[in-house]
Amino acid sequence: MGIEINRFQGEVDEELLCPICSSVLENPLQAPHCEHAFCSACIHEWLSRQPTCPVDRQNITPPQLRPVPRILRNLLYRLQLTCDNSVYGCTAILKLDALESHVQECEFNPKRPVPCELGCGLVVPKDELKEHNCVRELRSLMQSQQSKLMEVQAEVAESKFQMGEQKRELQLLKDYMLAMRNANPSLRILADQMEADEVRRWAETLPKARVLRWGGMISTPDTVLQAMIKRALSESGCPPHIIQDLMENAHERRWPTGLSSLEIRQLNRRQYENYVCRRIPGKQAVAVMACDNGHMNPDMILEPGLIMIFAHGVE
Repeated sequence: MGIEINRFQGEVDEELLCPICSSVLENPLQAPHCEHAFCSACIHEWLSRQPTCPVDRQNITPPQLRPVPRILRNLLYRLQLTCDNSVYGCTAILKLDALESHVQECEFNPKRPVPCELGCGLVVPKDELKEHNCVRELRSLMQSQQSKLMEVQAEVAESKFQMGEQKRELQLLKDYMLAMRNANPSLRILADQMEADEVRRWAETLPKARVLRWGGMISTPDTVLQAMIKRALSESGCPPHIIQDLMENAHERRWPTGLSSLEIRQLNRRQYENYVCRRIPGKQAVAVMACDNGHMNPDMILEPGLIMIFAHGVE
């Protein structure tokens, strides 16, 4: 339905009126051939009953409707009318294109959201403020939140169940592939190559890092620090089959002979600059992967790689 004509100041041209509701056009649309204009809601309701123009009965369908010309829209926007809330005391006279924004902020709008002044902090429509009961509304809000929380908990439980099922199926597949690998040398070579390619792809997703202070290396990280690095590796997409090996290679007791003690590390310190290091996201730690460091001496690298943790100095 359009806007009642008695709300407008002065006379309104007939071409700005909807032939269906006889009110000023609202969100107007135009017929494709005869170019008669109608309120959007009016013409869609009309066409739901009969697919013809209400004025000259030419056949039209909803997809054929199109926006009215700009000149007609400009004529509509220049019209001046009273606010929707004039019955509640608003005396503003507005252009049609400013009406919507004014109504939302109009102090006379009975549905304008206002904060409760009794301390509950809720925002309610202005005309419901007198009947507003803080305790009742807060109790209703809590019940609603509890219901949503229960729904979320149910979804989480279902997700955990599905993940458990997927992990079980994945483990069965891994066991099957392992059995096939052990039974068939060709498959063993193929599987090894696939795993190596997976490691290489993951390593290439990590940004290259530069270690500024090799002296800040933590060669004997504690359990908490190792757990943090392990989580970061997992979240970065590290292939699960190498995570444990990498974490064991984060401690000097597993390091190759060229890094096995502080004295030897000091002797080989110049070789550190030749390492290709990958930054472990969000941590002062790097992954020195064997696939990146084939140029290093065998006594300076391990398969599948080394994890080096630092107190500072990684960028």
